[in-house]
Amino acid sequence: MATKKSMFVLLGILVISSFVLGSSMQAGAETLKFKVYGYETKGESVPVDDVEGHILIFSTRRSFCILENGEVATQIAVMFSDFIKQSGLTISYQTITFADGSTIITKTQGSVGGTVAGLSATKGIREIIKGTGRFEGIKGTGTGASKFFPIEKDEVTPKSIGELILTYTLPPK
Repeated sequence: MATKKSMFVLLGILVISSFVLGSSMQAGAETLKFKVYGYETKGESVPVDDVEGHILIFSTRRSFCILENGEVATQIAVMFSDFIKQSGLTISYQTITFADGSTIITKTQGSVGGTVAGLSATKGIREIIKGTGRFEGIKGTGTGASKFFPIEKDEVTPKSIGELILTYTLPPK
């Protein structure tokens, strides 16, 4: 009987401890919210002959980022996409560079939905994989969505606008 009671007390302490520690870790998390205005600087697409409209795309996109706190940054994204009739999956790596030279490098896996007029929107989950400068040791994740503008005359690919949120922690200083 004493053993069962000891087990329940130990289990209770474990549950309370995990709740308290989990809450304090989450409370230390910070967020960066920003808008991203992007355009393609390099791209290559290759058709796949299995079904109509299947293409693989490798591209590089540059973006200007405006953060909610008033800070600005630039972003370079290297992307690989697998589309059938303008919808499909995309994997990309982004390097966000701030005015002080600090960087955050993320990996995004997402999907792109198509419309008759072309690409319409992309959604993805980001994983922060590295930081430099004031973001050295950063850990975290992010979410975001982008929309593409209609392709204008003399453009090969569309410009985009997106909203992104990174939630992260930094190691103690």
